[in-house]
Amino acid sequence: MIIINSSQVSYFSLGAYFDTELFRYLFFMIVMSLYILILCSNLLLIMVICMNRSLHEPMYIFLCSLFVNELYGSTGLFPLLLVQILSDVHTVSASFCFLQVFCLYSYGSVEFTNLAVISYDRYLAICCPLQYNAHMTSNKVAILIVATWLPPFFAVFVTTFLTASLQLCGNIIDKVYCDNYSIIKLACFDTRINNVYELTAATLTVCVPVCVIFYTYIKILKVCFSGSKQTRQKAVSTCTPHLASLVNFSFGVSFEILQNRFNMNNVPNMLRISLPLYYLTCQPLFNPLMYGFSMSKISITCKSLLSSSVGKCKSSNKSVQNDIKFDKIRKRP
Repeated sequence: MIIINSSQVSYFSLGAYFDTELFRYLFFMIVMSLYILILCSNLLLIMVICMNRSLHEPMYIFLCSLFVNELYGSTGLFPLLLVQILSDVHTVSASFCFLQVFCLYSYGSVEFTNLAVISYDRYLAICCPLQYNAHMTSNKVAILIVATWLPPFFAVFVTTFLTASLQLCGNIIDKVYCDNYSIIKLACFDTRINNVYELTAATLTVCVPVCVIFYTYIKILKVCFSGSKQTRQKAVSTCTPHLASLVNFSFGVSFEILQNRFNMNNVPNMLRISLPLYYLTCQPLFNPLMYGFSMSKISITCKSLLSSSVGKCKSSNKSVQNDIKFDKIRKRP
């Protein structure tokens, strides 16, 4: 048995890739199109929220934070995935591998805390509408944004550091991207410290936000059942995108946990590769589409922005055509 300190490992091999010579460029185009769509949709909504003063409200600020996280998580996955699809040798340097572990795990943790903050904001807006402005001040919004990002980043940094200090007996990761649990499985010796810390970090960054979400929605449901029809309609229109996003993300994370904890060798290769990628690819695409179409303020602003840009293009084209006609008339003898 060869014992290697992970700090001395120069590269990791991604063993889940299989021979796709015939469909390599097709897969590349599909993944590239998906990445471009994710970038454009999330950037569009971030620009809409930042540029429109009517959307400078706590709920839309928290949504903007959510869209920024989707860009962050996608950028942690897609560039390496695109390179590996076109590559014949599926290896990645150790430093980049641990960087990807940090990016993807912090993305997942921030996603849960962000969804918890959005649920708390909806709870105040629906259950305490008269005190909403007093509770949700600009200082509190800033504190919640910091709480959304800083603790998950710190927790995942410690996780990555503990994994990087392990002594390993190999360097083959049975996935198409770098995964913390897959690296821990390569360890030669006891990993109880890593397991205990990961359990504690998961409780703080995942279980606590989920408990907050459940608590706030129990309160919201009580108000809905005891309130008027208008209150119920408002709750449904504002909470449906959030609940759909939470279910979609939890569904994807469940696939990741199942693959890490159970033997998936009997599952077809394509399914074994695509299922863990679900929460990293579908969530960044699902959120902007869901919130963009479901929330009237955002959808109206997007439509007006797009229509104004189309109108400017048409007017500029007309002015160019008029200039050309004028030049032709002027040049006549």
